[in-house]
Amino acid sequence: MNQCTQIPKTSKEIKITLPDYKNSNCNLSNSILKNFGIKPLNDTLSLIDPYLEKDYKNVVLLLLDGMGKTIIENHLKEEGAFRTHLAGIYKSVFLPTTVAATTSIRSGLMPIEHSWFGWECYYPSIDKNVVVFTNKIQGIDTQAAPYNVAETVNPYESIIDKINKTENEAYEVASYYDKEVTSIEKLCEKVKTICSKPLKNNNAKRFIYAYFEDPDHALHLNGCKSERVTNILTNIEKVVENLTKELNDTLFIITADHGHIDTDIVMLQDYPKIMNTLVRLPSLEPRALNLFVKEGLEEIFEEEFNKEFGDKFLLLTMKEVLEKGLFGTKTPHKNAKGMLGNYMAIATSNLTIITINFVDEFFVSMHGGLTEDEMLIPLIIFD
Repeated sequence: MNQCTQIPKTSKEIKITLPDYKNSNCNLSNSILKNFGIKPLNDTLSLIDPYLEKDYKNVVLLLLDGMGKTIIENHLKEEGAFRTHLAGIYKSVFLPTTVAATTSIRSGLMPIEHSWFGWECYYPSIDKNVVVFTNKIQGIDTQAAPYNVAETVNPYESIIDKINKTENEAYEVASYYDKEVTSIEKLCEKVKTICSKPLKNNNAKRFIYAYFEDPDHALHLNGCKSERVTNILTNIEKVVENLTKELNDTLFIITADHGHIDTDIVMLQDYPKIMNTLVRLPSLEPRALNLFVKEGLEEIFEEEFNKEFGDKFLLLTMKEVLEKGLFGTKTPHKNAKGMLGNYMAIATSNLTIITINFVDEFFVSMHGGLTEDEMLIPLIIFD
């Protein structure tokens, strides 16, 4: 039996959760497409479909980065606005990380279809690991190319653009688009302004996708049970609840891209026997490593990796990853194969393997693995 197929026994009581591409944030976007009269690209989400049956003037999807199921349970009161409006718990796509999940939400595509797999992706056309959102070379403050590599290699059409091609209207509100969106208060003001405008077509309706970077940023810095995160989330809850009370004929959908888990960290370079088997540094995420292993050294790599991390990480060949449909169940993007190595190591514990020596405090908590804390996300509805 191939060592890679063995499920590791975690040292802590941590539950493993596999993606479900009929019950994920990718499916949420397809429900929205269907509601706006556009043929879905994948299955719709049964949790949200009944709420969309009413013909609202405005549909607002607010994504709060990192606000997983356990995060709201740790930080928000059971009788508070978010938890009393909880419609259900569902799953992130794999990887449960911002690049893969928000791209699935913005596109309606599974990660295997859009190939924006993780924070750092390998692009064979330039033979570099690239930080997808910044377009910089892994570990170096240098642009990877004179063009945006991810957008050039793996372009996709957003659901916002699709909706705007119909008689309806769609908007995106986020700090990466608008420098004035510096707080949750500013974001909600923008959403309110858009929702209050008269529609250009009286028979039309409006969709708004709003993204906010907390609690993810605070979680990375402070951890999953910190008072700082409680204060930030409590304020977000209050500001968003007030917004929902100020607008009529508006469906508010509040969700997350992924959850978080407090983590222990090791540096891969401290394991030279493993490093010597690799063609290049791993890509994707520290909790989901995309590994290019040198031809002829596969057995040595498997033996060394499982000896060091076999109880903390699930080691799979990339063939197994694709057969199990972890990235999705549809036909892979034409450029996906070259981006993916011959192995993946996926965290099933709280251990994280880094290759770039960032400031340690940045890694108090992380995401990208297959634990429940990372994979399960809330669907919150104000209607």
